[in-house]
Amino acid sequence: MVSVEAEPGAALQRRRSGGRPSRLESERLSGRILDVSTALFLKDGFEATSIEAVARRAGISKRTFYHRFPGKEALFEAVVRRLIDRWTPSFDARLLEGPSLAVTLRQIASYMLEVALSPEALALHRVVIAEAQRFPGLARILHELGAAPGIERISRLIDQRIAAGELRPIDSRFAAEQFILMVVSGPRRRALGLGAMMSRAELERWLDDTLALFFAGSRAS
Repeated sequence: MVSVEAEPGAALQRRRSGGRPSRLESERLSGRILDVSTALFLKDGFEATSIEAVARRAGISKRTFYHRFPGKEALFEAVVRRLIDRWTPSFDARLLEGPSLAVTLRQIASYMLEVALSPEALALHRVVIAEAQRFPGLARILHELGAAPGIERISRLIDQRIAAGELRPIDSRFAAEQFILMVVSGPRRRALGLGAMMSRAELERWLDDTLALFFAGSRAS
């Protein structure tokens, strides 16, 4: 038996009378589906989260779900895209705010670490790692939507500073990827339980030492 969406009275009445939902109502419904899906994916993982569970928690029919998303992997991609879209504006702002390369990279590094150690990002990382063998497409989605654009943005910044003579000629994409790994990998590994969680003071020292090491290997002599 197909269930009826749990919608506000006026909207539900329009649906019963054959009317289409307004654009705002449709956006709200899609947002509710993504809210529910985010919570389920991050709590239960990709495989354990079913379309039935999403539809039930969102108060919709499966037909309504499939009208918006062709399947679970597309839903996961939409969840990741929305999380990335939420995190990206502050990242981009820090690319433009710094008066010097050192300040800019410090701001970027601090923000990347803040995001990487957030409960949502840690849970997302756990899901992708846990499901990587059975669902390798999840890692591809996370890389293409999150890591790859970040590498590209930092690479462009490095290219600008190479052109200005501040950094020696290096492979900017390689340098950008190494920079991100240097900033994020150690603290995130500890936050996931592989070592003692780092304190705020330890994280600040980590950032300072990471920036010093990066510049030691990349500054123009």
